[in-house]
Amino acid sequence: MPCTTILVGKKASYDGSTMIARNDDSSAGRFTPKKFVVVHPDEQPRIYQSVISHVRVELPDNPMRYTAVPNAVEGEGIWAASGVNEAGVGMTATETITSNPRVLGADPLVVYQPAENGKEEVPGGIGEEDIVCLVLPYIHSAREGVKRLGSLLEQYGTYEMNGIAFQDHEEIWWLETIGGHHWIAKRVPDDVYVVMPNQLGIDSFDLEDAFSEQKSHMCSADLKEFIDAHHLDLSQDGVLNPRDAFGSHDDSDHVYNTPRAWFMERYFNPNTCKWDGPDARYTPVSDDIPWCMVPEKKITVEDVKYVLSSHYQGTAYDPYASYGDRSMRGAYRSIGINRNDFCALIQMRPEKSADCSTIEWLAFASNAFNVLAPFYADVEETPEYLANTTKEVSTDNFYWTSRMIAAMADASYSKSLIHVERCQEHVAAKSHELLNRYDALLEKETDGAARKALRQEANRAVADMVKKELSGTLNKVLYELSGQMKNAYSRSDA
Repeated sequence: MPCTTILVGKKASYDGSTMIARNDDSSAGRFTPKKFVVVHPDEQPRIYQSVISHVRVELPDNPMRYTAVPNAVEGEGIWAASGVNEAGVGMTATETITSNPRVLGADPLVVYQPAENGKEEVPGGIGEEDIVCLVLPYIHSAREGVKRLGSLLEQYGTYEMNGIAFQDHEEIWWLETIGGHHWIAKRVPDDVYVVMPNQLGIDSFDLEDAFSEQKSHMCSADLKEFIDAHHLDLSQDGVLNPRDAFGSHDDSDHVYNTPRAWFMERYFNPNTCKWDGPDARYTPVSDDIPWCMVPEKKITVEDVKYVLSSHYQGTAYDPYASYGDRSMRGAYRSIGINRNDFCALIQMRPEKSADCSTIEWLAFASNAFNVLAPFYADVEETPEYLANTTKEVSTDNFYWTSRMIAAMADASYSKSLIHVERCQEHVAAKSHELLNRYDALLEKETDGAARKALRQEANRAVADMVKKELSGTLNKVLYELSGQMKNAYSRSDA
């Protein structure tokens, strides 16, 4: 899936949290309705069967409970996408990334081959449909997540190039697949943020560490031999740059991928580099935009939401701009696009009790027009407003209401933007207010059952607040759009 990911180390965030966030975007020509649910151990299969690749994977005993944001419509698999397990480990999967012909020729993707012409079916590897379900219920740390997924990739292979983030309270790890069976993973330094716009992104890697102490690097068991045998290291100085070795170098990257990285880093580091003009250090078409940077100020939840909603505000590339060179409007693929299905930001807060430290911030539909709301992750159920999505368009759930507001506000942008901005501000403020209120209540409560009830009560309160705010906003943007109908007439009846 086309997506955008941001990872924030604990020393780069405003409150010492580790944060991982990703826009999940549907493929062109469709939407993929999503819902937010809790998967209990008795709902987790013991033999997993992939819908797309037909691969069968035997799973361990004793899975843990975990949250997920799966597809709301059955037929193409689970696509659990993002979640947190009861051990307090977060995961987002996957960011579709790129490769090159040398890699894919050396280690071809493991693609499903249906039975035909008298030949038996050949299952494919694992992919985005499967990865969260195969990994998240069984891991107790981010590092353990890397190792489990790495072993599955080496055993079963994959039919696509993907990036996956793992998180606990101390560490964030980013794993990238390389061809059908190979992979690398790097620990995100605590003082940086990482941006990932659908490209293989890691731009430095210490093979010595990966094959010894593994302090900050891990990889597939034969990666050194794989690189040497197929002459994949393109460096002049012997320092491996995975983006050069394993990634893409296409003109399409300069329209689809690199501009997103440019905008995000330009936002977080406006003074670190020159980003605009003929003497800019980095431009929207630069191939060497850093994988990570130390931000100029601590990063907040609202900062992450802003950049993941970007349509190049303040530049000539904004498709909604009323200024600048008209020929450049919409020149680059925005981050907040019509095909955003959801955005998930997992925040693991320090100095909170384990059962209330992790917050899942969720938004649905186009990020340019939606709202991000917080939910305690350690719960037995999710609010109906987030869990009841179906294929039927309805104002009774978060997903479809957000989708309707986005479509109407886009079509009446100049009139409706003020209503959307006010809704976003109100929901953000009220979200923090509700979190502060229930955090205080949880600090005083010592009974485990009562604490769980409080967390679920808090989630319902947030859902009720969001539903009320979105209902009012939907009314306003519907009115604005109706006023722009072709058959509008200003004279009233006499």
